[in-house]
Amino acid sequence: MADVARREAALCSEQFGSGVSRGCRAAADGSLQWEAWGRRWWGFSGAFTGKPGGRDGGGGVAPRTASPPLSPLLAVFLPQGFPDSVSPDYLPYQLWDSVQAFASSLSGSLATHAVLLGIGVGNAKASVSAATATWLVKDSTGMLGRIVFAWWMGSKMDCNAKQWRLFADILNDVAMFLEIMAPIFPICFTMTICISNLAKCIVSVAGGATRAALTMHQARRNNMADVSAKDGSQETLVSLAGLLVSLLMLPLVSDCPRLSLGCFFFLTALHIYANYRAVRALVIETLNEGRLWLVLKHFLQRGEVLGPTTANQMEPLWTGFWPSLSLSLSLGVPLHRLTSSVFELQQLVEGHREPYLLRWDQSRNQVQVVLSQMAGPETVLRAATHGLVLGALREDGPLPGELEELRNRARAGPEKESWVIVKETHQVLDKLFPKFLKGLQDAGWKTEKHQLEVDEWRATWLPCPEKKVL
Repeated sequence: MADVARREAALCSEQFGSGVSRGCRAAADGSLQWEAWGRRWWGFSGAFTGKPGGRDGGGGVAPRTASPPLSPLLAVFLPQGFPDSVSPDYLPYQLWDSVQAFASSLSGSLATHAVLLGIGVGNAKASVSAATATWLVKDSTGMLGRIVFAWWMGSKMDCNAKQWRLFADILNDVAMFLEIMAPIFPICFTMTICISNLAKCIVSVAGGATRAALTMHQARRNNMADVSAKDGSQETLVSLAGLLVSLLMLPLVSDCPRLSLGCFFFLTALHIYANYRAVRALVIETLNEGRLWLVLKHFLQRGEVLGPTTANQMEPLWTGFWPSLSLSLSLGVPLHRLTSSVFELQQLVEGHREPYLLRWDQSRNQVQVVLSQMAGPETVLRAATHGLVLGALREDGPLPGELEELRNRARAGPEKESWVIVKETHQVLDKLFPKFLKGLQDAGWKTEKHQLEVDEWRATWLPCPEKKVL
């Protein structure tokens, strides 16, 4: 009651982000007297942490439970407005990411020591020109690998950022292991470090691309630059700590190969575990093929939509480069790949009222989707849902009644009747998809965008004329 009375008597109030509100009242001498509502005012102008509160009925700011304000040191390494300016999974991800970066820094020191030893540092008989040539060959191999990998896989990393992030860190461990083993086999030294540097360049491409995708996910106030800059500051601090520890560690293990290898294996295990925990902490609210299949399967079997937190916890990370469904789904394929005659085109268009055409190859369990020029994110999401529903007809497990009947027909009917099943699933989706889409939105998924892999082909076609009933 005392807090309520003070709020009513306050001349004005202020708060930093979601921190504790404070108000002021007129003192006897005419000055403004500031005080916190509900807890002690800390007197620091930096960011506060805590959950945002609400407004009370009288228009004042309701008291809220908040953590003490950030210290100036933490404010240097955290984005402005933390925690409200970033996603809820930011802090656990960054903590585990810092652990893996520290372990990787120490492992990297051991690998660098081994490479320098293999090149001939400290060996009076070593040739400077030979060492330089080896280094140049190593770097040129990595540069070529970086270009090829970015061309080959660049468009796929947005769709499975978590899986590629984990893949990059594991590949980095493999590269460092090759560097440590290279001096043991001098004959293959140049080839080994070339392969290692090729792997590290792939890691650089995959790590940088996925880091950008995750930064986009974590930045909630159009503050990607700030989040990225503070992430760089955190990584620099961790690398500095790793450098200092490496200065103490290397003299102790450099003369004992077994101890050095044992330290490397321990740090690698810590690195992989911390990476797994970091990636598992991420809760991405947009749908890729794997998350869409998990949510759709649960919806078809139980009639409810999984939220982002639950679905992200269930999403496979080690085998996440493909969905757990055996279906091969291709979105945005060229129209000429699906048709070669007027009859096939008419057969394909018949029953398709949505701005996409879909063909299902039962023998290969492959769905190919042609998108219209007018297809937006919701159309792409429906097309992907349509394809996954067709794939579910080949899977075991409960399905709604109309889909169960189609499953029995698909399993018993001839291959040439696939287009009939596709046409009838359109009618099922007309009723099913609006409920599914609303469930996604209510559960917290962002349906205005997606992370489905879609090619750039688009097409236009004339609608199929309705058949007259005689």
